[in-house]
Amino acid sequence: MYTYIKNKSLFFLFLITLLLTLLLCLPWVSAKEKPKPKPEAWQINGIVAALDDGHDGVKKFAFDKLKEYDLQNLKLVFDKPEDIAQKVFKILKDKSVDKDARASAASALGNLGDAAQPYVKDILDILKDKSVDSNVRANAAVALGNLGDAAQPYVKDILDILKDKSVDFNVRYYAAGALGNLGNAAQPYVKDILNFLKDKSVDTTVRASAAEALVNLGDAAQPYVKDILDFLKDKSVDNNVRYGAAVALGNLGNAAQPYIKDILDILKDKSVDNNVRYGAAVALGNLGDAAQPYVKDIADILKDKSVDFNVRAIAAEALGNLGDAAQPYVKDIADILKDKSVDYNVRASAAEALGNLGNAAQPYVKDILDILKDKSVDNNVRYYAAQALGNLSNAAQPYVKDIADILKDKSVDNNVRYYAAQVLGNLSNAAQPYVKDILDFLKDKSVDFNARSNAAKALGNLGNAAQPYVKDILDILKDKSVESNVRASAAEALGNLGDAAQPYVKDIADILKDKSVDNYVRTSAAVALGNLGDAAKPYVKDIADTLKDKSVDNYVRVGVAVALGKIEQLKLNNIVVILDSVYYEGQLQIAQWRFLTYFLGGGINEVKTLLTWLGKPKVIPDKLTHAEGVKTLEVFRDAWEPSQNLPELQQDLASQIAVVARKVSWQPQDIVILETHYHNLKNAGFNEADSLQSVIVNLKGWQWFFNARITIISHALVWLALIFAYPKFPQVQAIFFWNPWVRRILGVGYVGFLLTWVPFFRRKLFEPFKPSLLADAGLDNFNPEAYFPESLVKVPGAEKPQAINQVLPSITGQIVLEGDSGLGKSMFLRYLVQTSRRIVVYLPARKCDKGVIEAIQAKLHGQAQDADFLKNLIYSGALDICIDGLNEVTADTRAKICQFVESYFRGNIIMATQPLEWTPPSTAKIYKLQSLELAQIQQFLLSRQPQLPKDAKIQGDNYKQACNNYLTQALSQQQSPEELAANQRILSNPMDLSLVALMLSQGESPNLFHLQQQQYVLMAAEYLQEWKQEFPLKKFSDAVYQMRLDDEQALPAAEFHQVLQSLEDDKYKMVVSRQWQNEEGAAKKEWYFRHDKIMEFFLVQNFLGDNEEAEKHLIDHMGDPRFRGVYFLLATLLPLDAAKELREKLIQYAADTKDHTVSDTFVQLLRPRS
Repeated sequence: MYTYIKNKSLFFLFLITLLLTLLLCLPWVSAKEKPKPKPEAWQINGIVAALDDGHDGVKKFAFDKLKEYDLQNLKLVFDKPEDIAQKVFKILKDKSVDKDARASAASALGNLGDAAQPYVKDILDILKDKSVDSNVRANAAVALGNLGDAAQPYVKDILDILKDKSVDFNVRYYAAGALGNLGNAAQPYVKDILNFLKDKSVDTTVRASAAEALVNLGDAAQPYVKDILDFLKDKSVDNNVRYGAAVALGNLGNAAQPYIKDILDILKDKSVDNNVRYGAAVALGNLGDAAQPYVKDIADILKDKSVDFNVRAIAAEALGNLGDAAQPYVKDIADILKDKSVDYNVRASAAEALGNLGNAAQPYVKDILDILKDKSVDNNVRYYAAQALGNLSNAAQPYVKDIADILKDKSVDNNVRYYAAQVLGNLSNAAQPYVKDILDFLKDKSVDFNARSNAAKALGNLGNAAQPYVKDILDILKDKSVESNVRASAAEALGNLGDAAQPYVKDIADILKDKSVDNYVRTSAAVALGNLGDAAKPYVKDIADTLKDKSVDNYVRVGVAVALGKIEQLKLNNIVVILDSVYYEGQLQIAQWRFLTYFLGGGINEVKTLLTWLGKPKVIPDKLTHAEGVKTLEVFRDAWEPSQNLPELQQDLASQIAVVARKVSWQPQDIVILETHYHNLKNAGFNEADSLQSVIVNLKGWQWFFNARITIISHALVWLALIFAYPKFPQVQAIFFWNPWVRRILGVGYVGFLLTWVPFFRRKLFEPFKPSLLADAGLDNFNPEAYFPESLVKVPGAEKPQAINQVLPSITGQIVLEGDSGLGKSMFLRYLVQTSRRIVVYLPARKCDKGVIEAIQAKLHGQAQDADFLKNLIYSGALDICIDGLNEVTADTRAKICQFVESYFRGNIIMATQPLEWTPPSTAKIYKLQSLELAQIQQFLLSRQPQLPKDAKIQGDNYKQACNNYLTQALSQQQSPEELAANQRILSNPMDLSLVALMLSQGESPNLFHLQQQQYVLMAAEYLQEWKQEFPLKKFSDAVYQMRLDDEQALPAAEFHQVLQSLEDDKYKMVVSRQWQNEEGAAKKEWYFRHDKIMEFFLVQNFLGDNEEAEKHLIDHMGDPRFRGVYFLLATLLPLDAAKELREKLIQYAADTKDHTVSDTFVQLLRPRS
């Protein structure tokens, strides 16, 4: 398109451009920037992802793209804008990054607002660092100026940069701009800026920038208006600085009013440089009402033909900016426009001024139209006349037909006709009747192609009015005989017509795909599709496929990619097309296409993975975790198919697949994806398939092992779950553990082994049987507090007895615990099994008549019952065994127990027995439980208080006093030595002493030689009182005798229920009960004697009396260990002569049998009575 440019010097144009860059931002400037679009989340994500790329050029493209968006509400599309600011700052600070990228980073920080505030001090440091590139420092200055209040504390530092003559002039220039942008914060330094402006040694461009800063500082600069005016008037000052001073004065408003005449004088002074006079004219135009008194002077300059045409043109522009104040001179301006003798530049400016004066110029619209119609008038003047008509809008509507006639008149210059079309486009609805005329102009091939091109653009700006002709515009686009510029503009017009062009999206896409079409047209078609947004989504692939043609100019392909970015975020199949362009371009284009890949892909992980390995990255990762390797191959797999027609990309992809395959330690489950890549590479004929094959072969070598491992682990986990379920679910016990075939076959051999040798599994296996294993210990009736821990035991090899708890803290090795009845052997064993954390079985010796293994088996089920399994457990020390009452069984049973103990010499076994004539196991140690020592007797008595009946008559301190009194009497030295020894022997027995405590608590005086008898008498009296009948001693004693003969433990509850209730009373505790459920779930309750001594009291009743039956019992049971305690009672209960007779019989029996266990003790017990 031919464009009019006024004849000003090149330097003057440069200066104008420089100033307008800043001044267009100010509120008094009428020009408006096109608003920046608001970004979508995927667009920001794509930009942010690009900042991590190894190519500095990619970072720069990312920063440049970021500047295109309105970032005011960035948080709406990105959760943490501060994360972006942190990334940008790191790039800015990194001196290894390319200087252009760092400069762009600085600029980007300035646009991030609040998110960049934490880095203001760091940005300032970069600005001050002289080792940093000047462009980077300059952009740092710009960033500080844009960060507003956050940068205010550093205004002085920025001023120092401006004043430092050693700093690059470009940096100082932008430092001045930053000061101007910081407004009020820079006010204290206005004088410094002014002094800087006065310094003639400073580069003129930098001084001009200082003037610009004053422009922005407004009221703060008002006190220095006179100084600025002096600059303007001083002819020795550089013209550029004087120009800047003029513009600054124009922006200082009322403060400059007193000096308007001086500014006008500058404008009128013909000796002043035209650039300075132009600045004066601009200042007057900006001063508005304040310049009204001098409007006539400005008008006179306009009319003065002796004045330079450039100055007159500037005067015309100034009048156009003065609005209502210039109304009286509108006719003069119009006369200038009509005067053909006036230079065309001045007339053009007059036309432009009239267009800016609005309503005041309405009376002269006809004159402006005549200028437009006058063929003899210079085309540049007619152009500005057309432009003025467009600006006058409503006022020009009555002349729409005339303007349209110009458009239709083929004799009129094509450029003028285009201007007419442009005016019609600006007149909107009023021009609707003439849209067809514009279209005809567009279709007219005789018209210059540039004019037709602009006509097409005009149609695109007419919106709804052009909708009926969309098809015609499309025909222009499709017509290959039409010039490329015209077709491209037609495409652009279609893109601007929005919904009206949607039905033709496919046709536009076809133009894009047509390789015979000019590249410029195809690019415009792509841009049009991008502008049509959602309507173009179905054709994204077609647009992307255009990029595959590398014969198309890179600029065109970039335009296509940018258009794609306006439509939607691209999927992976289209992203690979974008990435493929990297392989065909130079270094700069590589960065550009890598950025576009990030951007158009929305920075998703898949895109970042591709760019980590493909598209000529700076470096590729040295190491990969397994998870990263799998993810990378998955992305490569998805990219393989879309890369089929992209040979360079696919070759790189094949190479990187092989590289990744070699970098990772793969697992068996990865074979599927590795084989997928192998087949892809093999089918495509890539040698890299061999690398994949070697990895797969190596991995398959391990696959069997891993599969076996998984099978074994799964099998073990199933059995582990079954083991945990085993204690609670009888079905699991019966099916999997108690069935030997299921256990051996499904357990594959190792399950049984683990159950045998792993302590944890052993405990689990025996957990359901724990109540059964310990049932005979009667732990339900065992109170640990009743146990007296101070009992002493004599250990082989030790001189003095030791506390039993210290010697036997647990069952270790093989021990025989020997002690008289009542010393606490059973009590200790019960305490031991209750506190043990190991697997323990408690066995009464009488249940081992068939063997110890058999006795244990009777308590178990399933594998736990297996004899071999039990033997292994016992031999390895995994199962602890307690056997109580060896003295109560036959010699044959004791022999079996001894044989068992000797066979399993590594087992943990403890046995308790009263003294007897026997041969203990050779592998066992014999620990002898001692009677209580004299000092322990009182301690034991007092320790019984918590176990006494709650309704005991004597308690607390009274009980303590009763104990002391009784012991003083019982152990009195006044007695004979034999009686004292007998008393000590009874009191040193914990069982008898417990009975003494019970008696004392009931207020009774214990009879040491008849304790059981005394307890019975008390109980029988209460029985009579409660049940109104005598206690059935004879009947009950007979039943107990028969029970003993039958080796039964449970008392006959059905026959003696009332008896057992009385015996169980808390005051006597002669029997204890145990409640349990049978296999049918029915409640059961059984009673047992609390101790053998109590049972022996009732047994002895069968041995007393002058009858044959009693005599027979005395003779028959001499060698029966079950009745050993009965004979001891007989020593005190029989009449003395009968007792002596029995003593002789026992001695004779001992002499014959060599068994002195009964006779010796009997003699000792009888001695005090003799």
